[in-house]
This record gives sequence, C-alpha cells and structure tokens, in this order.
Amino acid sequence: MKINAFADVSLRAVMVLAAAPDGILLTTQNIADAVGTPYNHVSKAMAKLRSLGLIEVERGRAGGSRLSAVGSRATVGQILRQLDTRSDAAECVAPGGPCPLINECKLRAALARAREAFYRELDSVVVAELPGSAQMAPVFQMIGLRPGL
Repeated sequence: MKINAFADVSLRAVMVLAAAPDGILLTTQNIADAVGTPYNHVSKAMAKLRSLGLIEVERGRAGGSRLSAVGSRATVGQILRQLDTRSDAAECVAPGGPCPLINECKLRAALARAREAFYRELDSVVVAELPGSAQMAPVFQMIGLRPGL
C-alpha cells in the first residue's frame, strides 16, 4: 500500500522532531531543510500535526516545534489513520460518477480490510523509536545543529 505525499512529509517531520536533542525547538524551515521538502508543504503538515496534538509549538523569535508527549508515544499506524482522508482505497466514486460495479462490491470491502491490516501492522512501530543517531547526525549538521547538542 502506498501512503500519500502529505502523510510521508508528516511522518518525516515527526521523525526529525523525535530525534531532536532535548530542549531544542526546530523551526518549520529547519524541518523542511532536514526532510528535503518545500517549506509550504512542511508548514501544512506541521499545522495538521499540531491540531492532532502530536507536536507542541512555541511562537516568537526563539520559537519552534517539539514532539509532544502524545507524539512521542504515537505509532505509525495511529498517525496514518488520522492523516488518511480517503474514504475508500479505490476510486469508487469519480468526477464522472460512481463506478457501475459499486453495488455490493466485494473488492471495495477487501481493499478496506487490506488497508486496515496495513495500519494494524504499523501499530507496533512507535515513531519516536525510528530515527537513529547515525541516521540523524548528518541531517542535524546540515541544518546547523551539532548532533551531541
């Protein structure tokens, strides 16, 4: 199963925040640079993550974001469920109208079960445990943070 680009950016942002040294706030620009994604895409992801309670934001000159207590315990499956806005795994209703096979469609139900199985498998993966120091050290150096800070 493929996740959408918004969910991908959101998960990357959470991973960077999870790896940030204690007490360090990261700006949206820091995160955009770290994940190699345009600022406006990361900004939208950060707004959504904040509304879900996964991150905390401090405003002002020395402001930035950090992972919240909820975010540090969140699993990939939980986050993806909240970010997935599709009602169906298949395009059963398109701009031209519904699929003529939609009535009593067994494929639609099977795809929904498969999507839930995908999320259920990811329920055991805690996002805060994903980033490793070897993985994140070059990223933090790139955005101007010393890894051991």
